[in-house]
Amino acid sequence: MTAIQMVDLQRQYRRIKPELDAAIQAVIDSAAFVKGAQVEQFARHLESYTGAKHVIPVANGTEALQIALMALGLRPGDEVITPTFTFIATAEVVALLGLTPVVVDVEWGTMNMSVEAVRKAITPRTKAIVPVHLFGQCADIEPLLRIAKEKNLYVVEDTAQAIGARYTFSDGRTTQAGTMGDIGCTSFFPSKNLGCYGDGGALMTNDDELAQKIRVIANHGMTVRYHHDMIGVNSRLDTIQAAVLDTKLPHLDEYTAARQRAAAYYDRVFAGCDKIIVPERAAYSTHVFHQYTLRIVGADRNAVRERLTAAGVPAMIYYPIPLHMQKAYQDSRYKQGDFPVAERLAACVLSLPMHTELDDEQLEYITEQVLNAVKS
Repeated sequence: MTAIQMVDLQRQYRRIKPELDAAIQAVIDSAAFVKGAQVEQFARHLESYTGAKHVIPVANGTEALQIALMALGLRPGDEVITPTFTFIATAEVVALLGLTPVVVDVEWGTMNMSVEAVRKAITPRTKAIVPVHLFGQCADIEPLLRIAKEKNLYVVEDTAQAIGARYTFSDGRTTQAGTMGDIGCTSFFPSKNLGCYGDGGALMTNDDELAQKIRVIANHGMTVRYHHDMIGVNSRLDTIQAAVLDTKLPHLDEYTAARQRAAAYYDRVFAGCDKIIVPERAAYSTHVFHQYTLRIVGADRNAVRERLTAAGVPAMIYYPIPLHMQKAYQDSRYKQGDFPVAERLAACVLSLPMHTELDDEQLEYITEQVLNAVKS
């Protein structure tokens, strides 16, 4: 059996090695390592794939979030609502811009932002909501968009973990993650469902004016060379990374299907174990399984992880400490116990290997070891 990885990028590379090698070599031959033709080409192809009117590639997913908030013209003291159970990047960019992060609890089932918690957190200073489409399925965006319209708020989607996921509205329309709010932000970190071989990110919007502002901000605030019309940053997707992404994009649906097959295998095996809760699928969203995250109940999650590691099965905890309990983000408004769902999840979640190259032999071994670990 091939050694089990959380994400097996080597085997994925070997499957499309000739395509990728040719794409990278073409960039090297052109020597256009920054702003090469492949960057614009990838942006157009991602627009076609997602249905977004504008895709603006940038250096990484965190900068995509920062640029999004800058483009909205938010000012120090403005409040931005985000879930407390997520990666730090969402709150990080809010704090870096002098805005005020307001964290809310999440749902036990989907582990995504609680709509009711968002509604209760809105104040006259609230200016934006940043839902995170966690682990590969959309947050319940329709009621969030309705709240945003009622309260005149912006919605910035963090879709770094859910590219390709589709949301179904109550009228039957289906739309891709990242294309429903004012701006969508994504990451192309190597382990993402669509990952490059370094850092990368993008913003998506259907608003022409916002798209132009985003492009200007990402390019040092320039509209004409050496004419800086606004405060900007330097955030570019380099050409080699764009070539890698453009080569992998046509395979994304195939990659998603492989992840979903692995998730279905896990589901079947774990269905009868009362110490394991498998990921909930929301009725309104497909799930592209950036992570396959269990909830371990009635067993010591940390001990289970240690047993799996000893058996050669990697497992990760996403995320062990909610944002409101992080040292850097301690706030007198919040204390331990204020967000019970997030705190409970942080104590019991465990993510299993999930990637495009998992085979039945590996899946059989992983599931056997998990069942042994929870029963020990």
